[in-house]
Amino acid sequence: MRVAVGFDHAGFPLKEDVLRILADLGHDVVDFGTDSTAPVDYPDFAKAVGLAVSRGECERGIVVCGSGVGASVAATKVPGIRAALCHDTFSARQGVEDDDLNVLCLGARVIGPSLAAEVMRAFLGARFSNLERHVRRLNKVKKIEADALSGAWNPSKEGVS
Repeated sequence: MRVAVGFDHAGFPLKEDVLRILADLGHDVVDFGTDSTAPVDYPDFAKAVGLAVSRGECERGIVVCGSGVGASVAATKVPGIRAALCHDTFSARQGVEDDDLNVLCLGARVIGPSLAAEVMRAFLGARFSNLERHVRRLNKVKKIEADALSGAWNPSKEGVS
């Protein structure tokens, strides 16, 4: 599998481990940086990874920042990206199987290399189930995105239906 990866300065300490794990698992990696602990902005790396996945250049993505929260917020802004912060194997696997998660976000200040490896294995080893209820829900998520992109509604004034 071709996997896009991106790290901000706070995620950089986990980078070597993530790249090693991906290589050990036989994945091709597209590395969007960063290459040091010099301060950088996580949205730049989340966007780069998101675009690579959204455009079909990579099948999955992994973004690592300090907590993983900022990376997940930023990555989900890229159309077609379903990113989530996962620090356990159940969420990483279930996120793919039920929600077609395509970008995994990790917090280098929250988990260490050993747990990160387990979470990445669960994420990369899972496949979308295509069960009717999950397809139906995913289509609803895609419609929310399509409506937002088309300007069909103003999110600040729209009701829930």
